Amino acid sequence: MEITTWLLLSIFVVGIVAMVGFFVTKTKGFGRFATSSFLLLLIVIVSSLLFAADKLDVQVLANIFFAVIGFAGGLFTGKESALSNGTP
Repeated sequence: MEITTWLLLSIFVVGIVAMVGFFVTKTKGFGRFATSSFLLLLIVIVSSLLFAADKLDVQVLANIFFAVIGFAGGLFTGKESALSNGTP
């Protein structure tokens, strides 16, 4: 097998492990935080697989990761401020 095949397989396995870990550690229900975390995880896995398959440019992958980091930062900051205000 070629190195590209092993790379794609390893990214796929790590992605599956991350998804299984997400569902094992997730609390009951699918609220705003769980849905957003799931979508971010899915976007990172799919974009990494596309990049490894040489279907995405480096600049596009960097833009995706910056968008994910910005969205995750807003998600966690929004959750912390909502908890400190006493609203669920």
